[in-house]
Amino acid sequence: MSGRKTIEPTHRYRNNDKAVGVGNAFWDLSERNGLAGIVAELDDGRPGVLHTEDGHEFTNFTCCSYLDLDSHPEVIEGAVAALHRFGVLDHCIPRSRVQIPALLELEASLGELFGADVVAAISAGVASAGLLPLIASGHLGNGVRPLMVFDKNCHVSMAGAKPACADETEVVSCGHHDLTFLQDMCKRYERVAYVVDGSDSLGGYAPVRELAELQDTYGLLVYYDDSHSLSAYGERGIGYVRTHCPVLDERTITVATLNKAFGTSGAAILLDGYPKDALRVVERFAGALSYSQPMNTAAVGASLASAEIHRTEELTELQRRLRANIALFDSHIKTEQTGTTFPIRLVPMSDETVIEAGRRVYRAGFHVSPVFFPIVPRGTAGLRVMLRAGQTEEQIRGLCAALVEVGVPQTAPVSEQASVPEQASVSVEGAR
Repeated sequence: MSGRKTIEPTHRYRNNDKAVGVGNAFWDLSERNGLAGIVAELDDGRPGVLHTEDGHEFTNFTCCSYLDLDSHPEVIEGAVAALHRFGVLDHCIPRSRVQIPALLELEASLGELFGADVVAAISAGVASAGLLPLIASGHLGNGVRPLMVFDKNCHVSMAGAKPACADETEVVSCGHHDLTFLQDMCKRYERVAYVVDGSDSLGGYAPVRELAELQDTYGLLVYYDDSHSLSAYGERGIGYVRTHCPVLDERTITVATLNKAFGTSGAAILLDGYPKDALRVVERFAGALSYSQPMNTAAVGASLASAEIHRTEELTELQRRLRANIALFDSHIKTEQTGTTFPIRLVPMSDETVIEAGRRVYRAGFHVSPVFFPIVPRGTAGLRVMLRAGQTEEQIRGLCAALVEVGVPQTAPVSEQASVPEQASVSVEGAR
């Protein structure tokens, strides 16, 4: 209607027109080719195998439960036992008002396991949405409003907090792991906070040692999401960041989901050196972390059970099996992640071929995720392979053979005779 004002987007922190306009075409094509919106049931007798209503059977290489703890009998029983013990599924009231002791038990258990003060959250996304604006305002940190530097490739759960942070302080983005840019900003600003994945969803680790040097020299605060390495990496599953970062104090904040390798649900915020009143600020003012429901009782019970498994040799064995499966895949298919401990492999494809390649691999009995813009930059599409401890040699070799059939170069023939030794290991250094 004439005379009424129209609104033009600023696109300072996001661009839905671009993301939806380009990305939706890929999603529609994925769905038409049967690669999205799949409805399938688990096969009780064969871990990782699913079947659809029309009878198609496939091995799932898209699941982030890297140690297969999500189906561990003790984890499932822990969820059931907690429901019986506390008699409620979801104590639907903010924890700042009333909380049942189960949540405090979990935080104490995780705190001892990971060597940190732990605040539980319903998800890592909720945790980041609540914590990052508090960092931006200086209420979580040293009281100084920092320049908030978001890594260009940081997960959408963190990047989505940019507008809220920008209401509190200045927000910029930097190139992926751009240490030169960060050092320059540290020289120019009194305080800088860097937001980055400790373990990337597309493969690789953050340069934690180099970042620690900036922390020591300039007081840089680093906010890590280490969801993809928790449990899968390090002694007792403490993750990549806490294994390698020498700065574990108020200058380092880590958040990690519990529903990947940990095998349950919810998230853990790992804090070091913060006074109790800072933890109270988190509980009371961290957005949905404060004003929405906490982890439900079943998730708490399952997480308590998983934490106990983390204290046993079984975790070490599961990590060893995961490393062996990673090495087996690497022995046949070369990717940029080859030779690292990271459980994700991104097999490069073109924008034009990725959907058809994914369809052919799926019809061969293996599901891998086609990734495309805005998941990855335009022109860098690929098939994302998730490796897990419970996958068999036969399943991994079968996938490698299917990838070769769609044109992926192989590093060695996929034969049933060759095998990776049980003691197989890969470099503990992440991709840089």
